[in-house]
Amino acid sequence: MNYDLFIRALAFAAEKHRDQRRVDAEARPYINHPIALTRVLSVEADVHDPEVLCAALLHDTIEDTDCTEEELRREFGDRITSLVLEVTDDTTQPKQVRKQRQIDEAAKKTPAAKLVKLADKICNLRDILRSPPPKWTLQRKQDYFDWSEKVLAGLRGTHPVLEKLYEELLARKREL
Repeated sequence: MNYDLFIRALAFAAEKHRDQRRVDAEARPYINHPIALTRVLSVEADVHDPEVLCAALLHDTIEDTDCTEEELRREFGDRITSLVLEVTDDTTQPKQVRKQRQIDEAAKKTPAAKLVKLADKICNLRDILRSPPPKWTLQRKQDYFDWSEKVLAGLRGTHPVLEKLYEELLARKREL
C-alpha cells in the first residue's frame, strides 16, 4: 500500500470538504462519507488497490467542491482522476437525467470504478437507514432504494462481497 498517496488523498479530500456537512439527521461532517467508502472497500471487501481507495476518498471532490479535473490530475495522476471522473455526475444536468445516466452507464464502467460506485451506494443506503435526511419523506427514501437497485443491476459481477452487502441493505427497505 502506498501510504503517502493515501494520506495525501485523505488530506486533500478533508480540505476540499472542510465546510460541508451531510444532509443526514445529525449533519455529520461530509468527510465521514468518503472515509466510510474507503472502509467498506478495504475492511469489509478486502480491496487494497491504493488507487481505488484514493478514488473512493476523492470520489465527490469534483462533483461537490471547487476541485477541478486538472487539479486532481496534477495532484493524483491519470488513473485516480479517471476513476473519480467515472463516478462523477455532471451537475449541469437535471437530477433525473443524472439518475438515469447512472443506471444506463453502470455496466459500462471499469471494474475499479464499479467498486467505488458499489461502496458509494452501500454507504448511502446505510445512511438512509441509520440517519435519513430529516426532510426526506418515506416515499423519497423508498424511491432511493428502488433507483439504487436499478444501478446495482449494471454493477453485478464486480465483487461478490460488495454485492452481498448491497443486497442485504436492499432487503432492509421495509425498515424505512
